[in-house]
Amino acid sequence: MGLKVVREGKGERTQGAVALSRSRMTMWMIRATTTILLWTCVVQLAALGDMVGPRMLKGWPSCFTPAGSPAGASSFPPVAVEKMVLPPKRIYKNNGYLMVSCNGGLNQMRSAICDMVTIARYLNVTLIVPELDKTSFWADTSEFQDLFDVDHFITSLRDEVRILKELPPRLKRRAELEPVFTMPPISWSPMKYYLNQVLPLIKKHKILHLNRTDARLANNGLALEIQRLRCRVNYSALRFTAQIEDLAGRVIRLLKRGGPFLVLHLRYEMDMLAFSGCTQGCTAEEAAELTRMRYAYPWWKEKIVDSDQKRKDGLCPMTPEETALVLKALDIDPSYQIYIAAGEIYGGEKRMAALASAYPKLVRKETLLEPSELQFFQNHSSQMAALDYLVSLESDIFVPTYDGNMAKVVEGHRRHLGFKKTILLNRRLLVGLIDRYASGSLSWEEFSSSVKAAHSSRMGMPTRRLVISDKPKEEDNFYSNPHECLQMPIDVEFQAA
Repeated sequence: MGLKVVREGKGERTQGAVALSRSRMTMWMIRATTTILLWTCVVQLAALGDMVGPRMLKGWPSCFTPAGSPAGASSFPPVAVEKMVLPPKRIYKNNGYLMVSCNGGLNQMRSAICDMVTIARYLNVTLIVPELDKTSFWADTSEFQDLFDVDHFITSLRDEVRILKELPPRLKRRAELEPVFTMPPISWSPMKYYLNQVLPLIKKHKILHLNRTDARLANNGLALEIQRLRCRVNYSALRFTAQIEDLAGRVIRLLKRGGPFLVLHLRYEMDMLAFSGCTQGCTAEEAAELTRMRYAYPWWKEKIVDSDQKRKDGLCPMTPEETALVLKALDIDPSYQIYIAAGEIYGGEKRMAALASAYPKLVRKETLLEPSELQFFQNHSSQMAALDYLVSLESDIFVPTYDGNMAKVVEGHRRHLGFKKTILLNRRLLVGLIDRYASGSLSWEEFSSSVKAAHSSRMGMPTRRLVISDKPKEEDNFYSNPHECLQMPIDVEFQAA
């Protein structure tokens, strides 16, 4: 009887142990399943954060937002959350990594970025987010992400090319320990140059660094898909930061409240005059100052300049006085607001007197905005230029007084937006007419009618680029008129813009 009790006790303990073991197993499985589910949620949320997180957070102030920056200013509306549909990733065998250093101002670098993305795509290489120029005359310390929405840039192009913010860790350590092979590509080169001469170097070295990347891809003679990719980068992938877009939007709204407005890209800054050697209207002291500045910069190659001859050849930016005459001759309404898209005008208010007299509604971003609103952008010439760029796109009329990089890129972008009115001044013809009017050999009526006749076909309407196959510097720039990307009438002939 005692034995039976002992056996029953042992049996109950055994069953209890089994039950406890099963209970522990069940709890372990529940915990494991819960962990897996939670981890899956974390991964999904991280992926979602890559898609919308950066754009959502850009309008929010943080401990990393500098004091006075537009991101924290109450005058800006909150950034709208955009639903971004990502294109599928392009799968390809990676031939290596391409690093690029852009040179020049904002728009010179902008067109270079478009070229380098296109080159990376057709070489099947991974592009590292471009480095911006910090050593030029303007000494702007802005990084790519200070100007452009870097996450949008990367994700919007992922069906064409893989873009990374930096080299993968192993290659980054290698690049820190030994010099990366660096070279400037040949200017105005066709894609076959990059396929035949640059790609083998990338395969050999794994990493290739291209410097001086402006004007390195030909204007013409490229496949249609190449040209259209350049446009896609320029007009879709290169989006300015939310802070820049918000502040530019504020300037545009203020201008539109005052009626129609014309943006005058008046290239009459000290560096432009020193670089070009153009001293029309300057005093002897001013001319000497500009000459000293030109000799102070070794990379400004042309030193001895005949200012008068250069002006007659149409190679000088128009002065404020000349510009006032031309706008009046074109019957630009004196009640129009004239927004000056430029840096500090050389000679200040004295040189602007004739223009201000003819067009009293002269404004600049500095006169439309409070100093606190521009504080974050001070000493960052590229960010200030980005504001002018966006305002220029929205203007009723755009008039550049010199055919520099901003003039070209804005002209092309306005064509892309529906051939918005852009008056392309024929400086060589104009200075001759102006001199004749000043000497009294032309009446005002004759002068005005001649100016109008000369510019009737230079208003940014549909046209094809001028192609000069053996003189790429003299032909129309691709970014001033990317006709392959535009809705062109069938009967448009090849002619100069």
